[in-house]
Amino acid sequence: MKKIVYITFMLLLVQMGIQAQQDPQYTQYMYNMSVINPAYTTNEPGKLNLGALYRSQWATAVGAPKTMTFFAHAPLSEKVEMGLSFITDDIGDGVLKENNIYADFAYILKLDDQSNIALGLKGGITTFETDFNGFMLPEFQDDAAFNENMNNTFPNVGIGAFYHRGNFYTGISIPNLLTSKHLENKDGINRIGSEELHLFITSGYVHELNPDIKIKPSIMAKMVQGAPLTMDFSMNVLFLNRFEGGLSYRLEDSVSAMFNISVLPSLRIGYAYDYTLSNLSEYSSGSHEIFVLFDLDLWGLGKGYDKSPRFY
Repeated sequence: MKKIVYITFMLLLVQMGIQAQQDPQYTQYMYNMSVINPAYTTNEPGKLNLGALYRSQWATAVGAPKTMTFFAHAPLSEKVEMGLSFITDDIGDGVLKENNIYADFAYILKLDDQSNIALGLKGGITTFETDFNGFMLPEFQDDAAFNENMNNTFPNVGIGAFYHRGNFYTGISIPNLLTSKHLENKDGINRIGSEELHLFITSGYVHELNPDIKIKPSIMAKMVQGAPLTMDFSMNVLFLNRFEGGLSYRLEDSVSAMFNISVLPSLRIGYAYDYTLSNLSEYSSGSHEIFVLFDLDLWGLGKGYDKSPRFY
């Protein structure tokens, strides 16, 4: 029998009734960029970029969200990059699960010798599953909406643009243009839940203090109708092109500490901890996030890790 999902899951269901459903949140978004923006490019011919990120939101809270993302992308030519991305979002230890499987296409327009802009398309499917077997509501509540499990699949498409120049980048994207309804009004039972358009704006810059120390400020804004504006302000410092640490602030939500290390020239591992500032801190011990990045040099061209926009 599944655990009794009371605090977190009920709060999320209430939120679905009054606000738009939010896509997963990422603290280390700068290393998970291709998942939210199909136009993200690395301009590294011959290299296959692989990455995985796992996030445990509001750890220790019963039924708290857990998110796993995976991506792979590589340039096919000087003007074309393609990739795949997979996102799975689990709420309530399997009670509510959403999977997103997408293919990405980016076309690069070279503006001058130092800058380019890429335009991207994302297309794929979203699966939405619920499993209320063994799910127990409080004794005083009997909601018929929890008596039927669901398993639906919806198409989706997204668009994006990504500008890169020297030590600076900025991007804008809407990864889900189709607003498919997940839950509906059936047999007199009002089930509310649907995809909403999410607008992401990201930007980052590297300031080189000296050859060994680089400062990396970045920002991400996420906007969706019916939900508060989400903004992340991050500041990282890179030492010896290998060790990186920093702090982040999510507007009216959390503060975070981040650290990552280049274990090998082609392998980077990172961790972030979010301390919750809202009243949810009473029910959780914060959020944890880890990522792994791996660059596979398919043709031995070896341009180097620090040439990638992911470095910036």
